[in-house]
Amino acid sequence: MTSTVQTELIRQDGTRFPALWLRDNCPCGSCQIPGSGQKLFDITDLAPDIEIARAEEDADGVRVVFAPDGHRSRFTHTWLETHRPGPAPAYDDRTEDAKTLWVAADLQGTVPTGVWPAFADDPAERARCLQALLTQGFVILHGVPLADRAVLDVARSFGYVRETNYGELFEVRVEENPANLAFSSRPILPHTDNPYRDPLPTIQLLHCLTNAAAGGDSGLVDGYQAAATLRREQPEAFDLLTRTPVTFRYADSGADLSTSAPLIGLDPLGRIKQIRFNNRSMRPIALEPDRIPAFYEAYRAFAELLYRPAAQLGFRLEPGDCVIFDNTRILHARSGFTADGARHLQGCYADLDAAASELAVLRRTLDIIDQLERLFNDEGGSEYLGEPVTQAAHMLQTAAHAEAAGAPDALVAAALLHDIGHFTGHISGHQLMTGTDNRHSHTGADWLATWFPPDVTEPIRLHVAAKRYLCAVEPDYRQRLSSASLYTLDVQGGPMSATEADQFAALPHAQQATALRRWDEAAKDPQAAVPPFARYRPLLTRLLHTSPDA
Repeated sequence: MTSTVQTELIRQDGTRFPALWLRDNCPCGSCQIPGSGQKLFDITDLAPDIEIARAEEDADGVRVVFAPDGHRSRFTHTWLETHRPGPAPAYDDRTEDAKTLWVAADLQGTVPTGVWPAFADDPAERARCLQALLTQGFVILHGVPLADRAVLDVARSFGYVRETNYGELFEVRVEENPANLAFSSRPILPHTDNPYRDPLPTIQLLHCLTNAAAGGDSGLVDGYQAAATLRREQPEAFDLLTRTPVTFRYADSGADLSTSAPLIGLDPLGRIKQIRFNNRSMRPIALEPDRIPAFYEAYRAFAELLYRPAAQLGFRLEPGDCVIFDNTRILHARSGFTADGARHLQGCYADLDAAASELAVLRRTLDIIDQLERLFNDEGGSEYLGEPVTQAAHMLQTAAHAEAAGAPDALVAAALLHDIGHFTGHISGHQLMTGTDNRHSHTGADWLATWFPPDVTEPIRLHVAAKRYLCAVEPDYRQRLSSASLYTLDVQGGPMSATEADQFAALPHAQQATALRRWDEAAKDPQAAVPPFARYRPLLTRLLHTSPDA
């Protein structure tokens, strides 16, 4: 379909895309940095009177030519559907809309927990725990080593340590004449940490090294849930607490920190986004005298909701436990304990944006691994181009041969995925068997290059050429080929000439490709026992890029 539009593009479903909006979001390599998506121009570089000179729609997307600059852009249907303009409010994963609100009874039998070794080593487990942190507000890890500063390793496994005046980490244990009540044995009511900072640390971690004291149990309260209840039951009090700035301050010999913000912070659309609640650090409220009673009435109402026994999830941190929670949402508390009993926690701060970023990267990682596994289980179950094994069995056998030979991880992955181009290209492997070269080595390598480094993709790209090379330089190699492989050899160009062979041998990944080719030819045994695809998930995950698609 071809259409001529001036100020906007109108799709068949009636969705309108203003010309300047489209031009500003052109995804081409001249307009955005591949991977990060950062724009290479500023709004002032665009003509204010941008128009659409021509638009051509096909099955995959829309090609647009703009005037007056003549720039050409291509937008996929998926991109247009995802980003189409409309009245829907912008999604913000830091607000109440993206959270699962709770009181203690809601978590009966479902407290989000994990185990440190799995969290550290298994992307799926780390993603599950981070998802709980971001939606329920906390997760408790068991089995963290009882080692000094181990809490920093936990924080760095998903982000970065936020250093404060307390240092990289802080010791939670009884001190003489403590400047902070956390370093005493007194009970502490639910509160958020560091409300006197701007920006405040958004994640807190507490790792238990010793807990032999009588008492000293921990508690967590969902501040978003309490704020939502206040909004529903006492809307005037809620409104007052969202509009009244409160000053928090902390001062000692080495620090003097102060900021002002409402107890309940909202985003521009009125959604709950941040709780600052810490009576110990709150300074005198600055209001006209006749407004102070109403503020204190609202303040008390909110506190009573936060302090309700039913709101608080109580638990005891045992040695090796590490609780990670959202300090902009979850209030933490502690019961008093006997000062003569040993109780020692180490804590540190981190930030939610790093945890959200890590989760997004993990999801991309897990998505492509899941996609590969589906290809093996579905398309891979078909016959392998005239051979006595399925395509999936052939690739799994090739990977097993690579492992048996002690190949590095990248080459094992290349062996496992070397024929993926039969599934992902426009021309199928079956058409190869009818005399059309589907160039599956290049198609597969190009497709995989979005996620995998050259040490994986380039042996795949060269594995067909490696067959042609080996047939040229080893006189008896051709005799080792199956009938189907001999047939495709001719379709793919036959043995290389001497010049071609020399050029191939000089390529950076030629040696790996020839090794892959030998395992390829040996991987056609219908009786061979091979491990399932799942065996290779951790290996593939370790090799994946972490940058997003261009």
